[in-house]
Amino acid sequence: QVQLVESGGGLVQTGGSLRLSCLFSGSISSIKAMGWYRQTPGNERELVASFTNAGITNYADSVKGRFTISRDNVKNTVYLQMNSLKPEDTAVYYCHLRTIVAAYWGQGTQVTVSS
Repeated sequence: QVQLVESGGGLVQTGGSLRLSCLFSGSISSIKAMGWYRQTPGNERELVASFTNAGITNYADSVKGRFTISRDNVKNTVYLQMNSLKPEDTAVYYCHLRTIVAAYWGQGTQVTVSS
């Protein structure tokens, strides 16, 4: 079964940095897209950054210039480098994988930015 495991969340001060990791495992084929989403209580889960199946990156306007998504196909891992963090970035961050037949989510990792 496909599993996604996130790590790297934590508590940082405004202006600090964090690097999130998402390890993919299981029988995975025909990947269409992968990326990171975040969610706060009472709000819908929103896209933060993603790769399309063509390798094109997409970023939410609120994180452009601060966050960078990358991947390591050998390690089967996707990363989210977050710099210049703001309190508004506080949320639970979820790794996401979409294949030709299904979509998968990680368990989420908490990111808290204090002021």
